[in-house]
Amino acid sequence: RTRCSEHRSFFVVHASALQGHPSAMADDPDQVFESTESGASESYPIEAGQIRKGGFIMIKGRPCKVSDVTSSKTGKHGHAKCHFVAIDIFTGKKIEDLVPASHTTYAPFVKKIEYQAMDVDEDGFITVLDAEGNTREDLKIPEAMAQPPPGADELSKKIREHLADEKDFYVIVQAACGTEQIMDIKVMTN
Repeated sequence: RTRCSEHRSFFVVHASALQGHPSAMADDPDQVFESTESGASESYPIEAGQIRKGGFIMIKGRPCKVSDVTSSKTGKHGHAKCHFVAIDIFTGKKIEDLVPASHTTYAPFVKKIEYQAMDVDEDGFITVLDAEGNTREDLKIPEAMAQPPPGADELSKKIREHLADEKDFYVIVQAACGTEQIMDIKVMTN
């Protein structure tokens, strides 16, 4: 039964009239639903008052590491506010934000992955080996990036020197919000 609001009368719809209708397709056992995304989120909700110095927070859509957090209590009926001073984990830029302590903000999922360095080409793409033995050639050394991070020249120089000296070492890649960047190196100890 459906109700028509204009005429305030009821209509009875026979089930056979719904065959082939999109709402009736949910009962089709042969229907296959496909998804192209993993469904994984780049950040997770967290109460602002729970974020501490050294933790991560999303500010203006950028993943940041908190370098300082101060809480201030406002007036009689006000909310405590958290003042975050944070550093963008990829650009090194300082960003500030003021959030009520009881409000929900977001923190990025940040991963650090070690890859064994193999080679670097003239365009700055580094060939690396993951733990399973698969190669990747889509990472750039810091100096070859569109926006080189702080310390890019020094880190890139170390990478090139270690490869020239045929030293075994890992590059430490930080990944967050769909971005991956070489942050450091670690020489293997035998």
